[in-house]
Amino acid sequence: MKCWQKLLALGVACSSLLFAHAEAAYQLSDEVDNPPAALQMATQIGVLKFDNEALASQADKDAIVVLSFGTTFKDQRDKAIDATAKAIQAAHPNAKVVTAFTSHIVLKHIKENEGKCDYLTPEQTLEQLKREGYTRIALVSLDVIPGIEYKYDVALFHEFKTQFKKMTLATPLMYWQGQENQRDDVTQVLESLNLPAYKKGTAILLMAHGTPDPSNAYYSVMQEKLRRMKRSDVHIYTVEGWPRLDDWADKLKMHKVNRIILMPLMMVAGDHANNDMAGDEDDSHKMILQKMGFKVETHLQGLGENKKIRDIFVERADEAWDALTK
Repeated sequence: MKCWQKLLALGVACSSLLFAHAEAAYQLSDEVDNPPAALQMATQIGVLKFDNEALASQADKDAIVVLSFGTTFKDQRDKAIDATAKAIQAAHPNAKVVTAFTSHIVLKHIKENEGKCDYLTPEQTLEQLKREGYTRIALVSLDVIPGIEYKYDVALFHEFKTQFKKMTLATPLMYWQGQENQRDDVTQVLESLNLPAYKKGTAILLMAHGTPDPSNAYYSVMQEKLRRMKRSDVHIYTVEGWPRLDDWADKLKMHKVNRIILMPLMMVAGDHANNDMAGDEDDSHKMILQKMGFKVETHLQGLGENKKIRDIFVERADEAWDALTK
């Protein structure tokens, strides 16, 4: 909550109800006269905010919607996702806090496997809040980077913003990288990880999800930040992006690493962590590395189980809340 107030002031004024403000983000040059609609849309970065003048007379009734991809692992819903939502609720006791899952497939599997599902899609959640008379909505993303899932959140914001008096959208866990006088979310998150201490001959591999979206480049930024933190023993790889496990494995062998610690860099230690990373099948990352002669240790803890990470998500929620209520 303290950091965002130090950032650049809002630079793009809304000239129509179609546009959202970008809170404390990017300042358009004064030399741009009457910026066109496309340029205004392009400069909407950071915390998004929309004030619906047509509904300005409505009474304030506030809700925070926590947007998570979700997981079919019930224990991880409790320890990572729900624990984060509870931390946000504790910071905002006067608002209703509800969690929605952006993965429609996860919702389907929960219902099939558990007989019922207590979570709704974001669309269903917002429709329900509207029926219940909520007028001001803060959307909070539990995404790690601004990839495809976060783009879903942004699209959701633009789809529903005119249906409420006011709506805001928080940034994901890692958004700013220290550029243009912005804060450095990447370093903040990396310093909050429960990384084992450096030990010669041991490498730590952090398994991220990866994405075909250009935001996959965040992993390279993270790697550079780790180098600056003097953690050359920590390497990031992805399940569905770049770099992959084999991009590191041969290099580690050449550098006389004999022990590897595998850790997920994901909100939950769900299917990817338990099966792709730490499973006993021949194609799991653990088994592949063991066949290469490494001693392998796996740590199964999602980011949401880390209180320091939950506290950062509360900070992101605080930013959206402050933009909603000021």
